[in-house]
Amino acid sequence: MKTLIIIPARGGSKGIPGKNIIPFAGKPLILHTLELARQFAAEKDICITTDSPEIAALVASAGYKVPFIRPEMLATDQSGMYEVLLHALKHYQESGSYYERILLLQPTSPFRLPHHIESAFALFTPSDDMVVSVKESKANPYFVLFEENSEGYLEKSKQGSFIRRQDCPPVWEYNGAIYVINIQSLLQSPIHGFKKVTKFVMDELHSVDLDTPLDWDYAEFLNEKYHLLPL
Repeated sequence: MKTLIIIPARGGSKGIPGKNIIPFAGKPLILHTLELARQFAAEKDICITTDSPEIAALVASAGYKVPFIRPEMLATDQSGMYEVLLHALKHYQESGSYYERILLLQPTSPFRLPHHIESAFALFTPSDDMVVSVKESKANPYFVLFEENSEGYLEKSKQGSFIRRQDCPPVWEYNGAIYVINIQSLLQSPIHGFKKVTKFVMDELHSVDLDTPLDWDYAEFLNEKYHLLPL
């Protein structure tokens, strides 16, 4: 299937300011994802969507030219991924390029590997809205997640009569690494409205997502200990 790889890279970030251009394992964070994308697509089918001239200049030094600078209204903390993806699609459609699916790769998943993407692609069918990477969640709503009831007391988020955590049904959380999205589905609904979503399970080690400085420190520790990325 004809695939457009989209790498969203906003210049501003409250969690880790300037994270996309901070060196991680010897190179700016975003370049890990760009190099991975290049293993699956030609430059014309890779879209780094950014509002930042600094990011655009950085990836230009790696031989990639951004197709556009994202408008300011799509570069705030309130900007949704849905609007960012539709904006990118519109740019390519107006240029005469049409695709069947999107591979969304966020730069904040540095330990995602080529075989993970290959496995996610293998799961995708035209009847899917999306294949998404997940990890098994330790926070199980049958056991350790609670909500306040109308009287202010805690109740389990999902009711069940399980005595041991091991007996609870597994639950999954998006790890942010891989989204294979059916474009026809996206044109009809935001991602959170998708009904036909297939999971691709990744282990905890490769599911690390960089959202806070603590995440960054943890990822550096893991890389030093397990040599997940080449130096």
